[in-house]
Formats: sequence, C-alpha cells, structure tokens
Amino acid sequence: MPNVSPHRILVVGPSWVGDMVMAQTLFSALKVQHPDCLIDVLAPDWSRPILERMPEVNAALSLPFGHGDLRLGERRQQGRALQGQYDQSIVLPNSLKSALIPFWAKIPQRTGWRGEMRYGLLNDVRPLDKQRYPLMVQRFVALALARDAQVPSLEQISAPHLLVDMSKAEAARSRLGLSLNLPVMALCPGAEFGPSKRWPDEHYAELAAMQLKEGWQVWIFGSAKDREVADAICAQVPVALRSRIHILAGDTSLAEAVDLMAQVNVVVSNDSGLMHIAAALGRPLVAVYGSTSPSFTPPLGEQVEICRLGLECSPCFERECPLQHLNCLRQLPASTVFAAVQRVLPQTVRLD
Repeated sequence: MPNVSPHRILVVGPSWVGDMVMAQTLFSALKVQHPDCLIDVLAPDWSRPILERMPEVNAALSLPFGHGDLRLGERRQQGRALQGQYDQSIVLPNSLKSALIPFWAKIPQRTGWRGEMRYGLLNDVRPLDKQRYPLMVQRFVALALARDAQVPSLEQISAPHLLVDMSKAEAARSRLGLSLNLPVMALCPGAEFGPSKRWPDEHYAELAAMQLKEGWQVWIFGSAKDREVADAICAQVPVALRSRIHILAGDTSLAEAVDLMAQVNVVVSNDSGLMHIAAALGRPLVAVYGSTSPSFTPPLGEQVEICRLGLECSPCFERECPLQHLNCLRQLPASTVFAAVQRVLPQTVRLD
C-alpha cells in the first residue's frame, strides 16, 4: 500500500476570543470530512491557550500582526515560508489582508467568504447569504463543506469543548490562594466590544450579594481592563460579605482564566469571549444580552439560560447605546438573573 500523506489544512483564525472558541465547530467539521487531516491555525499569540485546549488542532502558528496592521513585506515572507506545506486553507476573517498569507504560500485550495472582494487571493470564494447562514457557527462550518451542501442546523453542529489539564488548574488556584471549600459563582462583567454589552456593575453587585448570603464565594474574571469594574462591584457589596469575593481580573493569564473557570459551579457573563469559554467548558451559564443577540452568537452549552429584555430598540449591535439610556441592560434586574442561576444549577449545588 502506498504511504498517503494526511490532508494538511491551514486555517486563518479570527481575532476575537469568542470567535476563536466558536471556530472549534469548523475544526470538528473538518475532522468529519477528513478524519486523518492535520489542522494548523494561524492566529494571534493570545489565542494559543485556547487552541492548545482543542484536540482537533495540530499546531498553533503565530500571526505576529496587530489588528489593522498591513505589513505587506512580512506577510509575504511568512507566506513564502509556508509554501508546499498545505493542501487547503480556510480563511475565517473577512478582511483582504487575512487572505494574503495563504495566497503567498501558494496553497492549492483557498476557501473563504467573499468579504472584501478577495477574488484572486481566494480561489474558492463563497458569497455569504446571511439569511441562509444566520448563525456564526453555521458560517464557520459551511466552509468545511461543499459549496452546495445543505446548511447544518445548530443541533447538527458539534459544540465547542475545551479540554483542561486539572493539574494546571490546581496550580493556578494554588498560586492565587483560592479554595473550593465553598461553591463558586464566576462573574464576567467585562466585554471588549464596548459598554453596550455590559450589564451595570450595580446589578452585578446585587447579584453577588444574593449569592454570597447563601454561603457561596464569588470569583470575578476579566482582563486588566476589567479591574476597575471588578473593584466597583466589590465596593457595592456589603462589607460583611466582601471577604468571599476574589477579584481575578488582571491577575491571571488567559490560560489560567480558562483553567480556573473549569472549576467553578456557575458562571454569569455578558456576551463576551469568557461567556463562550464557559459554555465550551460545560459550566452552568447565565448569559446576559443587551445590544447583541443570541440569534447570531449564542453560547453553545447544555446548561445555559439567556437573560435579555428584547426591547424594541435591541439588538442594535452598537458599541455604545445610540439612545444613551442602555435600557436593554439597566432595566434587567438582578433578581431575574438570580432566578436563572438557580434554574441552571445542578441539583447537588442548588439552593433551597
């Protein structure tokens, strides 16, 4: 029998945490189409902790360009260094520059949505019918299939599932002096997209106080940019309860945040990258939506509750409320989210 080389695929990954988590749906679909394929993902270095927790990914390749950087000479050089290594490329971002490296790598099949008129750079250009593919994960998975293939339903798509090394998770907990002696509610009050995705800090504080009064502890996740809002949440919780609040925002790497979140009992999050990470870790999750819609980027988990008001002015998909009132989030009370938390909790940790 001749020795057949595996089908090698280079995926140019997205630039947002949540999108990268959802991209695992594409990787799973590619494994169904080509069971022995090797999938390498070209993406910013921040995404490595996520890609390393996806068993479908063979290797994460560094894309050393910031958002908006063109740097044509360096992209050409990186593309030429990859020549002869891949049979196919799938480009997930819609920008023209994201298609340059596969083009300069002379990858025989270069697939992607039309985006910024990338004819020539891509030789398998697909026009995007947003009505046919309403969900982002459908748009990802469709690129693994033939152009005329039936659109997969959400039920037919393999949900993201991140794998965690529990020894690393325990090490992260030990470094930060965290304990699992009490059940843990994780709060994710940030949203890189903008203020219109952020449930107000006073609501998060009220929710935290409700759960703390039941004997729980609260871990607040986020980047260094979220430290201010985390501090504001803590400051609004009654003093007697604050000792069981642990602010992790800005004190963890993304890898540690993923590993720590794998250990919590329930997560409450804005529509953010951490929301998708929580769902991919199988955590009971309450997702709060304001300016965006779960009809486009829902968290793909089994124990998930969506909290949103569905006002006439939402979803607007704006970074800041165009009406300057943010009623879609301000009018969503902590009591509603607290009730949703109780519904998603397993019976073993559910409150009386």
